Amino acid sequence: MKKFWKREPTKKAEQTTGGSIIKMITMTGDFFYAWNGKLYESDIVRACIRPKVKAIGKLTGKHIRDDPNGGLKVNPEANIRFLLSDPNPYMTAQQMQEKVATQLCLNNNAFILIVRDENGKPMQLYPVPCISAEAKYNDAGELFLKFLYRNGKSGTFRYSDIIHLKHDYNEDDIFGSSPAPAITSMMEVIGTIDHGIIQAIKNSGVVRWLLTFNSSMRDEDIKKNVEKFVDNYLAVETDTFGAAGVDAKANVQRIEPKDYVPNAAQTDRTIDRIYSFFNTNKKIIQSQYTEDEWNAYYEAEIEPEVLQMHQTYTTGIFTRKERGFGNRIVFEANNLQCASLTTKLNFQAMVDRGAMLPNEWRATMNMAPIPGGDEPIRRLDTQVVNLVKDALNKMDKENYVVMAGVITRLLDYTEGGAGDETPD
Repeated sequence: MKKFWKREPTKKAEQTTGGSIIKMITMTGDFFYAWNGKLYESDIVRACIRPKVKAIGKLTGKHIRDDPNGGLKVNPEANIRFLLSDPNPYMTAQQMQEKVATQLCLNNNAFILIVRDENGKPMQLYPVPCISAEAKYNDAGELFLKFLYRNGKSGTFRYSDIIHLKHDYNEDDIFGSSPAPAITSMMEVIGTIDHGIIQAIKNSGVVRWLLTFNSSMRDEDIKKNVEKFVDNYLAVETDTFGAAGVDAKANVQRIEPKDYVPNAAQTDRTIDRIYSFFNTNKKIIQSQYTEDEWNAYYEAEIEPEVLQMHQTYTTGIFTRKERGFGNRIVFEANNLQCASLTTKLNFQAMVDRGAMLPNEWRATMNMAPIPGGDEPIRRLDTQVVNLVKDALNKMDKENYVVMAGVITRLLDYTEGGAGDETPD
């Protein structure tokens, strides 16, 4: 692993330019820097992004091959299936997806490196924990990304070997816009409020007293008398039970601290602005949402990320020729886990019509799969519309005439009523 991260890009880049060292051209302003404002250390920010991160971590990646000749196949290749479930030796797919989702929420950019074998087949996937990324182009116009890691080292890789997820894709040609300029002021307000509350609590635990001596005294005598007053009357355990007495030599005055603490309304408004920035709300964060509220949050915040993962994983893992044969990566999410029991039971109609597998429906009920539950079933009264017509067309002419006569008599009997004539 250490050797992998120390790999230099020059040797690989030389292969694209006939063996000569390429001259990297850096585009002006084409940089991305991960914000070092310790955004992740805020409990509010971490609470805002946690539902989304957990939901993306629960996505299940699958390899789909939609071949017109061979039909639809799910996970037809074992290496791709293992790549999606065990992307590297150090983390599972759920762990990697949560890590990438966290970086995406905090920086509006997330990078996954595709490690390929000598034949160009993807072997492993690694999230790139960079603090900055720089776009570079060689003389042939091929795009590279140079990453600066937290340990001070760097690495450069082809953009075609990077799965790049991005948010707020507006100003830059390659990277999403950083959230730092938009959220810095709000985070400063929250930090100032928290600091003020902490200082107010600290000051409230200190009783301030002012002793004014009527006669001039030396400094050491003033200090000695103050310490004596504290030991006798301000100690936790005292024989005077909180009562204090002084003679005419000194006057004692208590000073109350006046600390400013913002009211709750101002704090709540600032927190609501942060909720809006991350497109969430209090019910989602505290898991108090209803079925409809979660569906609305899923469609607005999580589903776009699922679609982006479909496309970026597909273009990164498969070549253009492989995609032409119907190969693609999809991420499925069981969004029915939070559905009500009534909604889950209503989905049995989809099972009867072959639109949902029995084991898929059982998964929504948190039930284990059963043998044969991966085969679609269909009720007999929901057969294909032209099934009867196709069966009649396969009969010979004589049987067709007999069958047609029986159907005609049955129709006449139904329309005429049961009391007219009983069919043979």
